[in-house]
Amino acid sequence: MIIMSIDLGKVRTGIAVCDKNEILAFPLCTITEKDENILLEKIFQKALEVKAEKIIIGLPKNMDGTLGESAKRALKFGESLKSKINIPIEFWDERQTTVIAHNYLNETNIRGKKRKSIIDSLSASIILEDYLKYIKKDRK
Repeated sequence: MIIMSIDLGKVRTGIAVCDKNEILAFPLCTITEKDENILLEKIFQKALEVKAEKIIIGLPKNMDGTLGESAKRALKFGESLKSKINIPIEFWDERQTTVIAHNYLNETNIRGKKRKSIIDSLSASIILEDYLKYIKKDRK
């Protein structure tokens, strides 16, 4: 199944996708958009383009597991997307994914504009990798 993941940001939103066999998750793109309606349309078009069969939205919980402003925004965004697209949508705890993404980029010495352009899609890829590990473990 082709699964697309979203790391929702206020300005930049990362998108990642996995292969049909659910083995590899990879960064797809970063959408720079502040207007939620335009962002919804761009994500809808991207989902159609990659033939996504499921969408995972990162849920940025607080470290204590509670839902803060960003998590509530992600839930609201997910509900808006559900009303627009006929694809199953799930939320996935994304705590620490941005930190992990920054560590990857530090290890590979990626800096400046290039770093800024890929951090969000890399975070979306990490969210998707975590989700894929979970569903593989759950299937055993």
